[in-house]
Amino acid sequence: MENDAATLYCPNELCQAANPLTHKFCQRCSTPLPKRYLWAVGDVLNVGSPGEILADRYLVINESVVLDTKPGLLPQGLEAENLQTIRAYLRLIPYSLHIPQVYGMLSLQDGLSRKEILLLEKPPLLVEPTTDTQLRLCPQLTTAWRTATSMRQLNWLWQLAHLWQPLVSEGVASSLIDSHLLRVEGSLVRLLELRFDTSTAPQLSHLGDFWQQLLPDTKPVIAEFVNQVSNFLIQGDINSPEVLIAVLDRGLAELGKLQSPTIKIITKTDTGPKRQRNEDACYPPSGTLLSKPPQATALAIVCDGIGGHEGGNVASNLAIETIQQQVQQLTKVPYDHLEPSLLLADLEQAAAVANDKISQRNDNENRQGRKRMGTTLVMALPVAHEIYITHVGDSRAYWITRDSCYQVTLDDDVASREVRLGYAIYREAVQQSGSGSLVQALGMSPSAALHPTAQRFILDEDAVFLLTSDGLSDFDRVEEYWETEILPILTEETDLVTVADKLLEIANTKNGHDNVTIALVHYQVKYVEPELTLKATIVEPPTITSANIEPKPLQPTLLEDISEQKTLIPEDKPGFFRKLPLHLIVPIMIMIAAGWLGLLVRGFLWQSQPVPTFSSSPSTTIKPATNQRSLANLAPGWVITNSQEITLGNQKLPPGSFLQVVEPEPSTTPNSQESLVDLRLCSPENSPPDQTEKIIRRVKLAQLQRPDIAVLQSNETSSCEALSPQPDS
Repeated sequence: MENDAATLYCPNELCQAANPLTHKFCQRCSTPLPKRYLWAVGDVLNVGSPGEILADRYLVINESVVLDTKPGLLPQGLEAENLQTIRAYLRLIPYSLHIPQVYGMLSLQDGLSRKEILLLEKPPLLVEPTTDTQLRLCPQLTTAWRTATSMRQLNWLWQLAHLWQPLVSEGVASSLIDSHLLRVEGSLVRLLELRFDTSTAPQLSHLGDFWQQLLPDTKPVIAEFVNQVSNFLIQGDINSPEVLIAVLDRGLAELGKLQSPTIKIITKTDTGPKRQRNEDACYPPSGTLLSKPPQATALAIVCDGIGGHEGGNVASNLAIETIQQQVQQLTKVPYDHLEPSLLLADLEQAAAVANDKISQRNDNENRQGRKRMGTTLVMALPVAHEIYITHVGDSRAYWITRDSCYQVTLDDDVASREVRLGYAIYREAVQQSGSGSLVQALGMSPSAALHPTAQRFILDEDAVFLLTSDGLSDFDRVEEYWETEILPILTEETDLVTVADKLLEIANTKNGHDNVTIALVHYQVKYVEPELTLKATIVEPPTITSANIEPKPLQPTLLEDISEQKTLIPEDKPGFFRKLPLHLIVPIMIMIAAGWLGLLVRGFLWQSQPVPTFSSSPSTTIKPATNQRSLANLAPGWVITNSQEITLGNQKLPPGSFLQVVEPEPSTTPNSQESLVDLRLCSPENSPPDQTEKIIRRVKLAQLQRPDIAVLQSNETSSCEALSPQPDS
């Protein structure tokens, strides 16, 4: 239990008054008092006795949970050289819906030595609403399984399948087969912490073994389905997460037909008390209440314009108009004919089309640097038993259930980028200058440099999705007020219009520094256990898709807030050459030009001569490529590159690696995706120190069909020799 004598200090740096733990607002300045319960991970059996105060701020609740009584202070972090120990948490921040994130460190004296305790925020904990003092862990998936509906059981397995590849890539997939770590909060699978893999990483067959343990309590309608899927995994018939997801999608689609969703959408936008004009835009138009049925499509969009009087409002309205038209075309296709991964790719493409329209208008009007106009984007498209969320920039989507409020989008800003790259803990990153500057938005540049995020979520219960510009989300206003203002929608104590008006009032009175735009999507569903038996069928995922579970690489182009106004920073910052005198620039430019000329000549000579054979494959001769380059038509000598870390064979390859085709092996079946290819690593200097194997053998072509892998174009060098030093013979 909590220490009655303990106090919770106001996070307002101008106040910092001490308050009783039972208070929700500061008794002096009325600032909301956040209660941050943290999960402690370390070598000690328990962090302390209940009621004890550690490091003059952390109140011990039980052996593994503490409460930060000074939430306004920055937690103790790690030194840069020690970040490797928590890098998996940092790099998996796009999956914070399922994985708690690092809050800070706690140093404890244990005898003669000091122990470092890792503190994780937003762990799967439940607070009893009546007392606000009794904490308990969310139930284990294996425990909650027996009372869940068939739709929810399949939904949980679907989430595990989506998490498999990201966790494998970070060496923590063991977490997904540990019943103690696997918790569920309503319809969401949530991990208590991450468990690092041993020397032998788990395989999909181990996931199948774990799922078989669930069979005794699996609902009859899906019992045979789950048994078949488990056996497919154990026997190797399902040999990739993509195939597993495709199989589960088929089962969910069959059950989803039995749900009867009702969807209501309301949008509101306001200039705010300090702005002269409204640069935000929304769809449906502000004040419109849309219902499906009778409407055929339910779509909500929020855009926050960038560029001030230079055209932020033009960009946001142009994005709304373009994307709305694109999505209307997509939703004309019957749901039974929609392939989820292709729909995700289509939604990303819709964002790209809007981006190019804005970018082209900037070019036509000769807008450069900070005068370019742009916009953020967040969009929700409910389809049957799913909802698709697409976003670019820092406008956010929140998912409110009866259990909690979850932020489901990750801001495209500098702070998030630093965490995703494993460079900093989030609460440290946001303290740095420029941490809120955007790394991408619609209209900044052609869509080749744009990486929208499209996600989908299975809905098996009533929920509210809030889309909002930062006029409301800044200063954690959603986290502060969701329970009092949005949750009553789900308990039918209020209606959408009333809540929308109240949220605008909160944004203008509690923040007030910006325009504010919101969209509320209320999803209601009824589900009755069907009297049928599902059977599993192995289906291959679509060949061409950009639905990639791994985070996409972030671009270096930045947007910066200047005097609370989002404006565009030129992609090329004033740098080294501008600081040099002219008499030094000319020789440097001549040297660079000579180097490029040498590479071009070398590439030309390489293409005109046979390439030597490799000692490991004496009969193989690499021939120069003559046909149009594509992943579907690889030929010996061609070079491919990756824009983010990938795993091929048993090797992890860092971004920017170059791989040369040694010899493709045609498939013996009509399916070209079964074709195999041997690759030579051209850039061993970029590889981990222990990576010595230069030939990666028998890679499936399907493994290369990813949006972050590309064949070098004909105007780029395709010579492996030109890309890296030759290995010793």
